[in-house]
Amino acid sequence: MTAKDVRDILGARVLTGEEYLNREVKSACGSDMMSDVLAFSKDHSVLLTGLCNPQVIRTAEMLDIVCLVFVRGKKPDATILEMARDRGLIVMETGHRMFSSCGMLYQAGLGGGAI
Repeated sequence: MTAKDVRDILGARVLTGEEYLNREVKSACGSDMMSDVLAFSKDHSVLLTGLCNPQVIRTAEMLDIVCLVFVRGKKPDATILEMARDRGLIVMETGHRMFSSCGMLYQAGLGGGAI
């Protein structure tokens, strides 16, 4: 699956990183707790979160996360988007809740990976 597929499945709007939508996404992680993301996320994954702070970008960078999707209509501020641009991250937003977003991606064939 690619980040473009993630966008289409979730009906998400790309906020930055449009030029990287062909990147492969191998798994997904949904959490507002970055400690859980650090413990369970895999490389080349998409992170779904409602947490809008710079720690999300730092966590994504550490884990080689390809794409961030802010759920529940959350809108990251300019600082977060600038950090993402500097790191070549794709950032999207969707109005779907986290549970629904994760379910839609899972139904489309994207797994969470083994623990």
